[in-house]
Amino acid sequence: MNRTEFIIATAIILFVAFCMGWFAYWLIHKFTRVSKSDIGELERMAQELHEAEETRDQAITYMQQREAELTNQLAQTEAELTATMDGLREARHEAEELRAYIEKQNAG
Repeated sequence: MNRTEFIIATAIILFVAFCMGWFAYWLIHKFTRVSKSDIGELERMAQELHEAEETRDQAITYMQQREAELTNQLAQTEAELTATMDGLREARHEAEELRAYIEKQNAG
């Protein structure tokens, strides 16, 4: 093999290697490329996720406010109940004293 044949053979081998590399790159790029519809769907899903998180945060805030209101209302109701029970106890004690006084007046 003379020098010219060697250069031509080397050039052909390098060209074939270049073509095979380019073809492999094209195949990989074609199979791994994300289409515009996929990107659109991912953006839509991200937006829906963001909206769901906002809704969840609003629900948590509402539940915390409602829990605080109900706790306050329960505390007020318990205070009213305690006051009512104290008043009832005092009224019974007073009624018992009046009965005892009336019985003492009737007996005497």
